[in-house]
Amino acid sequence: MTTQHRTAARRVRTIAAAALVTVLAVTTAACQSSSKPNAAPPATGASKPGVDVKDIQNTLAKVSSWTADDWSDWASKNGFKPEDLEKIKSFWDGKKLSGAQGVKVDKPDTKQFPSIADVVFPKTIPAKAQPHPYSADSAVVGKIYFESPEGGMVCSGTVVSDPSHPGKSNLVWTAAHCVHGGKNADYYQKLIFVPGYNKSGASSNGKVKSATREQRAPMGVWAARSLYVMPQWTTQKEGHTGSAISQFDFAVIRVASEDGSTTRSLEETVGGSVPIWFGAQPGEIASASSWGYPAGPPFDGEELEHCDSSLKPTPFVFDSSRPPMLAIGCDMTGGSSGGGWFTKHDGRTMLFSDNSFGDDTWMAGPNLGSDAKKMFDAFLQAK
Repeated sequence: MTTQHRTAARRVRTIAAAALVTVLAVTTAACQSSSKPNAAPPATGASKPGVDVKDIQNTLAKVSSWTADDWSDWASKNGFKPEDLEKIKSFWDGKKLSGAQGVKVDKPDTKQFPSIADVVFPKTIPAKAQPHPYSADSAVVGKIYFESPEGGMVCSGTVVSDPSHPGKSNLVWTAAHCVHGGKNADYYQKLIFVPGYNKSGASSNGKVKSATREQRAPMGVWAARSLYVMPQWTTQKEGHTGSAISQFDFAVIRVASEDGSTTRSLEETVGGSVPIWFGAQPGEIASASSWGYPAGPPFDGEELEHCDSSLKPTPFVFDSSRPPMLAIGCDMTGGSSGGGWFTKHDGRTMLFSDNSFGDDTWMAGPNLGSDAKKMFDAFLQAK
């Protein structure tokens, strides 16, 4: 993309996105091969969920040792309930897709977490638009749309590999705040995934109104049929502000084609998937790329963008008992939430985090530790 084209595209985005909400960004700082997480004071006692909602605190304390049956029991009582495919399909017309706003997650409150003010966040890395048409490697990233109490909203997500069904995954990884509203809220409705959104560029440069639904969703629309988040996410109210609960800001979704077809899986349709690197240590990650569809100004949500950092992510924590947050420089805004963070590991591109929150100069994402791995494994075993 030339400088002139880039500048023109930015102008278009600024105009088209004026009404959209800004969202997240990431936190990464200086390159340190064995850096110690920057400590923020632990969040104070919000109530927490579990299998038996009558004894939330006691149950949550045992989540890390849950079996697949425990997860299934919790999900049956507190989990996501899929909606009728035809209702989802008829709901998301072109107008609603265009009107969806990027989810807003505010940066941490330094009064509540004063040590965050001492974290040295990295310099901003400007996002770059991926050239059209998107290859299969790029098309694994897509948009997630859902209906919230505030109206239609949009996030990003990634097609991830399913070890139980090699080459035929129907799994999408995203942020927990893109599927559930946190304490005293519920799972969002009409949740869909659009892989490789605007792959051809048909809706670029202000042409979104003239682009057909099929042009914007060339590989179809995929509806959520089941999903898991960490139980803690559903019982802590700080989900829309960077806080200790952000250390659990991840979710996995199983999808199906909105037309009910089972002929081809999501992975077969897109042409690939990305394996997840659970337990990646900050010092092991030589570089990181954050991907998503930012919709807040100066972006307009029509382009797949990415921030490529050559530095190791900077770890920092709110609650030292949980895996740390990771940070990189990035200026992506609302709508990029949930988009994958990628790096090379053992010669393969792997996902190791997702966009959670930031301030439009840096972006933060959760480290996917043992709790994330146990949640994922239990999800694969769920009936």
